[in-house]
Amino acid sequence: MKIAISGKGGVGKTLLSAFLSHIFADSGYSVIAIDADPDANLASTLGFPEPGKITPISELSDLIEERVGVRPGTPGAFFKLNPKVDDLPESYSVKMDGIRLMSMGRIKRGGTGCYCPEGALLQALISHLLLQRDEVVILDMEAGIEHLSRGTTKAVDKLIIVVEPGRRSIETAQTISKLAKDLGLENVGVVGNKIRSEADNEFIKSSLHSIEILGFISYDPAINEADLANKPLFTASPQTAKAVRNIYDRLLSASRQPSMKS
Repeated sequence: MKIAISGKGGVGKTLLSAFLSHIFADSGYSVIAIDADPDANLASTLGFPEPGKITPISELSDLIEERVGVRPGTPGAFFKLNPKVDDLPESYSVKMDGIRLMSMGRIKRGGTGCYCPEGALLQALISHLLLQRDEVVILDMEAGIEHLSRGTTKAVDKLIIVVEPGRRSIETAQTISKLAKDLGLENVGVVGNKIRSEADNEFIKSSLHSIEILGFISYDPAINEADLANKPLFTASPQTAKAVRNIYDRLLSASRQPSMKS
């Protein structure tokens, strides 16, 4: 299963990515978690030690030059658009508790990436991970779908848009949903986070009635407390873990239906 997760900054998409990664791994799946958000918080949210020492692929200038033939920042140069990347998941990742983590870094241009050496390498790597690997792939993206192209959307089983009860979050979700459809990605769902009341649920349902609602995650101060104390989030909030497991169950159930993936 290939899952892409997006949403407005601060809504909790990295939290959902981390919890889903742990639940898939605990259920016996081999998981590749891809941090494609420039803020790069997935490693710490997953509980990896020394996350600050993980260098994003887009910043590995020597590797980029080796694979595409041009060093980043070189103006007006020609470079390979299909570099070799199949060995990178094993060589440039960290692994813990059944989860292999890769940090991508930023792609500067929406939809097809940027016309730059690092963009070419990242797009080729994302395509390989989504189209060629057999593992569960969970892609934690920034507020958009910049790391996806028309080619890679064919492999995405579900684009999950995380929202919180707020007008700006809803507007971002609507924009992401439209961009996804423009790229041909129809399997879009919504997860509501930081829910404090039934009114919050109804607000999200009524605002995004045309998109499938996968579930809701209630606000739990234990998450913030664990984050401030630099403690693992996955074990800090049993209620969040239970809510995400319900989302996981729904994803698995849908994946068994013929309409889940064309």
